[in-house]
Amino acid sequence: MLLQIFFAFATLSLVAVGGATAVLPEMHRLLVVVHGWLDDATFTQLFGLAQAAPGPNILAASIMGWRIAGLGGMAVATLGMLLPAAILAWYVAGATHRMRGASWLKPAQFGLVPIAVGLIAASGITLARASTTDWLTVVILVASFLFVWRTNRSPLWVLAGGGALGFLLL
Repeated sequence: MLLQIFFAFATLSLVAVGGATAVLPEMHRLLVVVHGWLDDATFTQLFGLAQAAPGPNILAASIMGWRIAGLGGMAVATLGMLLPAAILAWYVAGATHRMRGASWLKPAQFGLVPIAVGLIAASGITLARASTTDWLTVVILVASFLFVWRTNRSPLWVLAGGGALGFLLL
């Protein structure tokens, strides 16, 4: 099982353009749908817990590995997310340095930005689907999105409003 966990996260790490959050939909598909190691609610709760803790987004993989197979699962999930991506980054950085004068390099690098944005947007949709159980949640999600997108106010207002609403609804 530990080897399966390692390879699941290792494959994710190679396409994690934009960080661990960018591959969240595929992580959900692998851990919940394909392997059945987690259910929707547990996946969403673990991701929320990882995001609430200070530190890098990689904590999501670590905590999911821990939930699946304990300390060993945490270790192999973390290594799976870090090791292949680190090796790939090492080689790409060397190649980029050698080809720094190539005319196609800058456009290729800028082309990764929309890919990362799209992957992160897909992550948000996946989390919303996994955690949404009623229309009130959908309304709050859409209102929060519109507030952040269409106003110049700090997103911290959405967090404060969500906390207050959560307190009132409990």
